[in-house]
Amino acid sequence: MNHPLTPVLLVIALGVAGGALGAQVPGPARAPDIPVSHRDRVYASEQFSNTVSVIDPADNTLLGVIRLGDPQPGNFSPLYKGQVLVHGMGFSPDHRTLAVVSIGSNSVTFIDTATNAVKHTAYVGRSPHEAFFTQDGTEVWVTVRGENYVAVLDSRTYREKTRIITQPGPGMTIFSPGGRYGFVCSSFNPELAVVDVKAHVIVARVPQPSPFCPDLAASPQGDQLWYTLKDVGKVVVISARPPFATLKVIDSGPITNHVNLVDNAHGRFAYVTVGGRNAVQ
Repeated sequence: MNHPLTPVLLVIALGVAGGALGAQVPGPARAPDIPVSHRDRVYASEQFSNTVSVIDPADNTLLGVIRLGDPQPGNFSPLYKGQVLVHGMGFSPDHRTLAVVSIGSNSVTFIDTATNAVKHTAYVGRSPHEAFFTQDGTEVWVTVRGENYVAVLDSRTYREKTRIITQPGPGMTIFSPGGRYGFVCSSFNPELAVVDVKAHVIVARVPQPSPFCPDLAASPQGDQLWYTLKDVGKVVVISARPPFATLKVIDSGPITNHVNLVDNAHGRFAYVTVGGRNAVQ
């Protein structure tokens, strides 16, 4: 089914980009800088309207939305078949496919970025949170936060091929730039799991200072992993290489939520959203 872009009047979530991008998460440090142009797109999911906003980052213009479901109360009907609580997103290495997680309908929707058409909807376990493609593009790892596993989907058939059992409540997965490790933080338990991507086996368990990690990012250099702790307002930095030692715990502020890493001419930077202050640090 083709989902044309529909103009909207109110923008809830915005993606902003500017300048030249390169060597950014989740790519390696050797990736070249590529100037932002009108051919590029930023996608922002919105869990109350159940849409994905499409933005031109060259001038920060909202082009429209891809509607995956209806807002409340339309999605309360027992006959409703759309998506509910459209939330996490991940893109394929070739940038041709967007994987969109809907928490309330337990699904991952695969969207063709050239046409905005839904290619497939895969259903997983209770309350998935985020989905990311492996660096070789062959698998999609979905953290099923309402249960105790990461669902590994075949990116070609969209079928679940295996499960990686974790502590209950896996929050998010991110991969090292080289693709060797997958890092899975927990939203329910104070433990971060390090997974061998090829073997689908946990090779290390790293203590988290608190149970609620919603987000994490790996540095393009492959030397650091940053993750947030929403319940205690902290950011933790660990080594992304064995033995995965904790390097720093930073007091960032109440309701610390997302983190991402940027390299530019001025150095290496981490940007952290702090919900309790309505600020980005």
